[in-house]
Amino acid sequence: MELINAIGRRKSAVARVYLSESEGTGKIIINKVELEKYFPSAILQYVVKQPLTALGVEGKYDIKVNLDGGGFTGQSQALRLAIARALVKVNADDKKTLKDKGFLTRDSRAVERKKPGQPKARRHFQFSKR
Repeated sequence: MELINAIGRRKSAVARVYLSESEGTGKIIINKVELEKYFPSAILQYVVKQPLTALGVEGKYDIKVNLDGGGFTGQSQALRLAIARALVKVNADDKKTLKDKGFLTRDSRAVERKKPGQPKARRHFQFSKR
């Protein structure tokens, strides 16, 4: 049994994926909790499973995940990137399919820092001439 690991990041979320290369049951365990319990929202479950669905290997691999940092949306997108990278390590022929769908691109957008003398990153205090 070969374990393949990959990492995915989004905003401040980090996902470390351990994918069992041998035939599995299709379970996704996140921080020792099942996917359906960790992400109760159907939309977030869909986001996580997108790379598996694109290749048609939903029930083929067992995936164990360590997730930390960020919110639920950032975590789900970090996990999607990590799963896609792990699938490319399993079969390099799938890279083109995943890249075309945008699952291998790291979304580097993060929160802009707050500047001094302003209430937020871009918002300014109201200007008063007199």
